[in-house]
Amino acid sequence: MKILDQFVRDGDRLFRWRSYFPLLLVPVLVAGVMTTPTPFSSRVFERAWETLAVIVALVGLGLRVWAVGSAPSGTSERSTVNPRASELRTTGVYSIVRHPLYVANGLMAFGLSLFPAVWYLPIVLATTTLLYYERIAAREEAFLIERFGEVFDTWSARVPAVVPSPGAYKRSTTRFSWKKVLRHEFHGLLVIAAGAFVLDALQESWRVRAWAADDPWIWFCAASAALFLIFAALKRGTRLLET
Repeated sequence: MKILDQFVRDGDRLFRWRSYFPLLLVPVLVAGVMTTPTPFSSRVFERAWETLAVIVALVGLGLRVWAVGSAPSGTSERSTVNPRASELRTTGVYSIVRHPLYVANGLMAFGLSLFPAVWYLPIVLATTTLLYYERIAAREEAFLIERFGEVFDTWSARVPAVVPSPGAYKRSTTRFSWKKVLRHEFHGLLVIAAGAFVLDALQESWRVRAWAADDPWIWFCAASAALFLIFAALKRGTRLLET
């Protein structure tokens, strides 16, 4: 079997489990936090580093918001069965990068891997993420080539796969919808906040050998959880978030 065909087959399997496979990296993060002391001599520097890490993750979430909020119906942002594409998206965020959702997910995970300031965690995370999404992207592009043919070839020749090209930006042809974002992405902020809180609590508790956590990350997680519950209730019990 050709290597590219193997990538596509692997990507098909990973596509189906893409919501769960990244959880395998959680033990690596936990082990790193609990076995490596913090490199910072000042809590001010440590807090600044943690804030920077969260900002990186929030940039990834913002990219997801942009992509999902401008997505037309009939696409497969959250499908884990088969890719779908009612049309080939070539404007908006898709005019500067072919796989914005995977770049966004990678940034969110990379930001959390930076949080504990354990030098090898971002390297492990970045390498694993690249290999993981490379295969899923190969699977999706094989589908898009079959579905759209020369139109996809022309677009892919102009737009990079991973590293955005802002100079190529074209305004989206689909109107941005905050309702779509709040309906499908309301959990994203909680993932980041809970990740920061857990990593901070593990690090602080390991340091003093007793339960401890920094107040900013406690409040960040609590506020994010409250928003999650509000939007989950609106999604389940009302029609306010329907488009």
